[in-house]
Amino acid sequence: MLYLILKAAISGILIAIASTLAKRYPGFGALIASLPLVSVLGMIWLWHEKPDAENMAAHAGATFWYVLPSLPMFLLIPVLLRHGANFWVALALGCALTVLLYALMTWVGPRFGLTL
Repeated sequence: MLYLILKAAISGILIAIASTLAKRYPGFGALIASLPLVSVLGMIWLWHEKPDAENMAAHAGATFWYVLPSLPMFLLIPVLLRHGANFWVALALGCALTVLLYALMTWVGPRFGLTL
């Protein structure tokens, strides 16, 4: 249980740092937020719990393919906001687009030999 609390605390602190920096320096906050910190931390935690090279390779490979469908969200949200959309509406539409693209990736990926 202590290990779970430690993982959550470290992950939460990194998110808090990124959001705090973004208030004053939006570009720098975006840079921090764009770093694959969640993926790297996830790999560290996974390796600590199950040091299996093949499992880690499969995880890292699948992570790459799942990052791709999330990228359009970061284009849609600013476009909507700049055209007057409410933040929550823009965020919801961006998330909905991402969920749709994740579903598409999960459906299409295996047809092209991707193990997700």
